[in-house]
Amino acid sequence: MTNIPGNQPPLGYPSQPTTPPYPPVIYPPPKKGPSALKIVLIVVGIFFGLGLIGLGILGYGIYTVAKSANITTNAQPLTESDLGVAIYPGAEQKANARMTIAGKDTLTATFLTSDSKAQVIAFYRDKLGPATEDQTTGNVEGFTLYKGAGESVVVTVSQSANRDEGKTQIVIVHSTNTATPSK
Repeated sequence: MTNIPGNQPPLGYPSQPTTPPYPPVIYPPPKKGPSALKIVLIVVGIFFGLGLIGLGILGYGIYTVAKSANITTNAQPLTESDLGVAIYPGAEQKANARMTIAGKDTLTATFLTSDSKAQVIAFYRDKLGPATEDQTTGNVEGFTLYKGAGESVVVTVSQSANRDEGKTQIVIVHSTNTATPSK
């Protein structure tokens, strides 16, 4: 019986007698600790569970913001007081969108004019004044004016031969805090 695999005395035990008067002793199999695979699978399971909880929280947050947002679009003519800045003379309004989200009212309007981009840029640089921040990215010139109390006006001017029959496009974005009425 001593040749049975796994039937060896643990360290420190006397060896099994080989004389016939004693019955053979059967030792329990050696104990095994947790394998590395089990530990890795438990850790991966914990991270997977935390990831699912995080995705659930993120999804609920997006749902809440989307539910509270109010977006409307129309082609109704806007006034200079709606936009917080002068409308370029003779510019044709294409569309506008009004959005309320996260405590901000935002009105975006798009206009087209046959005048050159340089003429439109000069007009808005004069109307917005020296406190304006200028940005240029590629073919787009932008102006940002912070009016205080959470109110800002952003005007972008661009022109492309491949868009709108080569006309100059003007986009005006007027943002105010919901507690602050637009001027």
